[in-house]
Amino acid sequence: MAPDPRAWPEEGATLRPAAALLLIYPNAGEWHVPLTVRGSGLRHHTGQVSLPGGRLDHPDESVEQAALREAEEEIGVVPNTVEIIGRLTPVPIAVSGHLLQPVIGVAQERPTFSIAAPEVARLIELPVARLTERDAVGSERRVRALPPHVIQIVPYFDVDGARIWGATAMVLAEFAALLHG
Repeated sequence: MAPDPRAWPEEGATLRPAAALLLIYPNAGEWHVPLTVRGSGLRHHTGQVSLPGGRLDHPDESVEQAALREAEEEIGVVPNTVEIIGRLTPVPIAVSGHLLQPVIGVAQERPTFSIAAPEVARLIELPVARLTERDAVGSERRVRALPPHVIQIVPYFDVDGARIWGATAMVLAEFAALLHG
């Protein structure tokens, strides 16, 4: 699900650590993952669909702690209701200069979500099964945001009227592959 050609951080670039929570929880008889549509006032990735997450606040904070903190701040997930079960592959993000560490957590019931506006414009509750449906994946041509401004083929998941692409799509694709592998 990576764009082609993919934007990589410049050689020798120092990437700031970041974490995201891929939370699975039951809702209406199937597993879901909460995603956010990023608010228009943010510095990076405005309007994009993402997992709740952000930078580590201090050197002693673990990626698991950061993922839980960010999920609580952005969508109101209570940290002690989440069992952390592992990590996925870290994803370097050239545009923002971060190394994103996805963390998988499980909640035994649907959280009572509370959206942090203006950081979050909307919550999407993604049924996990949607990731494996044939019509869920598409692609489009886009001009790369960073130089060189070449045309990229950008794959995406089509979910609830939103296109999930980039790092979030790569994380979700790895997660789906693990579920069905």
